Amino acid sequence: MDESLSVIDAWTQPALPEFIEHTMFDSLRRWGTMKPTPQPGLERTVEAMDAGGVSRALLCAWWGPEGPIISNDAVAEFVVAHPERFAGVASVDISRPMTAVRELRRYVRDHGFCAVRILPWLWNLPPNDRRYYPIYAECVELDIPFCLQVGHTGPQCPSEPGRPIPYLDQVALDFPELRIVGGHIGYPWTAEMISLATKYPNVYIDTSAYKPRRYPPELVAFLRRHGRKKVLFGSNFPMLEPADCLAEIGDLGLDDETRRLFLSDNAKRVFTKLAD
Repeated sequence: MDESLSVIDAWTQPALPEFIEHTMFDSLRRWGTMKPTPQPGLERTVEAMDAGGVSRALLCAWWGPEGPIISNDAVAEFVVAHPERFAGVASVDISRPMTAVRELRRYVRDHGFCAVRILPWLWNLPPNDRRYYPIYAECVELDIPFCLQVGHTGPQCPSEPGRPIPYLDQVALDFPELRIVGGHIGYPWTAEMISLATKYPNVYIDTSAYKPRRYPPELVAFLRRHGRKKVLFGSNFPMLEPADCLAEIGDLGLDDETRRLFLSDNAKRVFTKLAD
């Protein structure tokens, strides 16, 4: 890979022990995709980015019905320690809509967070549920993307909330100004996710949780052709190491312009506050 090319990783988490060791990831440990991490923490996270040549990583908080799994404050601490390397992605309690809106507003305005991410499978609520809608409206006002997981779940939770059509399709119709980033490529409904990214100007896909060798052929074809401005690189660290994902980029057969769009420029355009 071109050493001069900056890389933005659109989906990472801080390597915190309470996250890595959470029981919900037992299935990932069984598959070998969530490995024990020696000395987890800030430096481990920085080392992983350095090893992969990642210049900027979007670090996400996690919030579910039982409360924060990775708090916004924890993410903010990493960003403060290395503002040139990390950008914060908030998560909020969608069961308390006004509290959620205020929390999101505060972390964007006061802490420079550049997006919000909600995992529908954690809530067992598809993204067209009314509880998300105040967050969508606030994202438009704050000019930040709404990020979510699409596709099946690795943890032992229902996958149906991650199906792009009809759920995310309805959101894109209702909020045409909202930038939406569907992470984890949407498998086994990748074709549905590609159809939404083709149909709507503000819908995008990130490749987190998959090494390039496992990208579905239809996603690779989309990335090489009319979807070159619609796909963002993501690793899903600490589940996958950025270096392992980036080592296989050359096998995708991308031209120089498409590679630059995929690894950096698309993220800069979607996450506009990265440049603030």
